[in-house]
Amino acid sequence: MTVVDHEPMTCDVDAADGFLRMFHIAHPGAGPVGPRLSQVRDEIAETGTYRHTPNELAYGARIALRDSGWCTSGVPWRRLKVRDLRGFRNAAAVAAECVEHLRLATNGGRIRPLVTVFAPDTPAAPGPCIWNEQLVRYAGYGDGTGDRRYRDFTDAVQGMGWRPPSPPGRFDLLPLVVETAHEGVRLFTVPPDVVHEVALDHPDLPWFDDLGLRWHAVPVITNMRLTIGGVTYPAAPFNSWFVGAEIGARSLADENAYGAARPVAEALGLDTSTERSLWRDRAVVELNRAVLHSFDRAEVTITDHHAESLHRLSWLRSRQRHTGNRPAFRLDPSAARRARAGGPTRFSPAPAETTQPQSPGRLAELLRRREGGFPG
Repeated sequence: MTVVDHEPMTCDVDAADGFLRMFHIAHPGAGPVGPRLSQVRDEIAETGTYRHTPNELAYGARIALRDSGWCTSGVPWRRLKVRDLRGFRNAAAVAAECVEHLRLATNGGRIRPLVTVFAPDTPAAPGPCIWNEQLVRYAGYGDGTGDRRYRDFTDAVQGMGWRPPSPPGRFDLLPLVVETAHEGVRLFTVPPDVVHEVALDHPDLPWFDDLGLRWHAVPVITNMRLTIGGVTYPAAPFNSWFVGAEIGARSLADENAYGAARPVAEALGLDTSTERSLWRDRAVVELNRAVLHSFDRAEVTITDHHAESLHRLSWLRSRQRHTGNRPAFRLDPSAARRARAGGPTRFSPAPAETTQPQSPGRLAELLRRREGGFPG
């Protein structure tokens, strides 16, 4: 199903065909594919889309996560828990279940990979979307305090009414921003008691904990759309667990994020006047050591970038060539902008008829014109 802003389009029949055949090949016990294809053809003719069975949804979400490259080493994708919440379209319900996803995924530090699937886009009504890049993100302020990657997002949500703590801190939780076609944009507080954070110290450097660094335990990706067999689920949060370097090198060390490499280098007595001293590299190593040490000490699941590199090489060798029919998690450019800039909105004001389904008779005629329709 293709969606451009607020204009849902009719389900892609070929994509539905390809996915259903793929599912039945992987699940011989589901029976012959022909009757299911015929059922889906009739459903698309009547409504413009179709509804996956719970088993089809779970299989599609697992394959999408496995093939996306986001599935870190050790994740048992075949047993990945998929939460089927396709009946949820209201912003408050979506936000509450995102928080519940985080609680379940945290699991006391033994991170549990999950996918939560909310309402899909349909010709009758588009599904909800989540603006945040991850469920847990820290605010960034104009004076450089906090995560500088999210200064624009922080400014945007403040303009929508969010108020940071007083005084603002380095690790203030940003609100969850959920947008629906019928409610517009709404902000929700992420309860601090659900966010498991790990205070960072170092196995060999006693002064390290004076830096006051910490990070949250679970990376819940919230702004990627899940596509399965022509159906698009714009809100389908998922998580595995962190690779240490994502925190140490990308979030903490980067000058455009927390810029922690320089104070670490200075505390180590390194020459920061020239890049040729490789002070950044040495500081990043110590930050990464601190992250892995601290997560291990706190008994929170994490992997390192060396183990992950081997996993990714194996994944690249074995992964299927991409086709339009394979389930996938995808990030739209507009979703990426919303996650960093706090806009633009997905659902611009539009006449009501733009969200209405095409005539079922018109869809039936299009299907009849397809040579042979769905083969049995």
